[in-house]
Amino acid sequence: MSEPQRIRLLIADDEHLIRGALEALLGLEPDIEIVASADNGVTAAELALSTQPDICLLDLEMPQADGLEAAARILSTVNTRVIIVTRHARPGVLRRALASKVSGFVPKSTPAEELAHVIRDVAAGKRYIDPEIAATALTAERCPLTDRELDALRFGRSTSSVAHIAQQMHLAPGTVRNYISSAMMKLNAASRHEAAEKAWQQGWI
Repeated sequence: MSEPQRIRLLIADDEHLIRGALEALLGLEPDIEIVASADNGVTAAELALSTQPDICLLDLEMPQADGLEAAARILSTVNTRVIIVTRHARPGVLRRALASKVSGFVPKSTPAEELAHVIRDVAAGKRYIDPEIAATALTAERCPLTDRELDALRFGRSTSSVAHIAQQMHLAPGTVRNYISSAMMKLNAASRHEAAEKAWQQGWI
C-alpha cells in the first residue's frame, strides 16, 4: 500500500527561533515535508519558484518584502497556496490578504498541531481565517484612502524624500505631494509620518 502524498511546505519568517521551531515541529508531521525556508519575502518568492511547494507559510512582518508582498509575487508565478502567520493582526491586513487571494490567516500563537490541521485544510482546497482576526476585521473601519494615496504613504515609510517617493511611483513630485496632503486631511494627521503611521496601524499599508 503506497504512502499518502506529502504536503510540500515552504516556511518564511525572519525570526530564526520561530522559523526553526516551525520547521522542527511541522517536520514531525508524517504528511508534511519542509522543502525550503527563508528569512525574508524576496528569498521566499525565489525559493517558491524553484521548489514549487504545495503551501507557503509566510510571516506577515518580514524585511525586503512583507508576507503580503511575497504572497502576491509567489501567487503570480507559482501554483501554490499561501497561509499568512502574524503576531499583530492589524484590522485592514486581513482585507488586503483576502484581496491578494491568500488562503489562510492565523496568529503566531496557534499551536503547531492546530497549524498542521490548517495546512492540511488549505492543501485540500479550503480557506481558513482565525475567528478572532475575522471578527476584528469585520468591525474595523473601511479605508478612506485611494490606492495612490496608500502607495505614497507606503513608500514614505522607508524614505523621507518626496522626490524618492515620486521616483518609485513614477510620478511628478507635485503629484505625490497632492496625494500625501489628501491622505493627511482624510486621516486628520499633522504630518506625512503621522498619516503613514495611522494607515500602518490600521493595516492599510
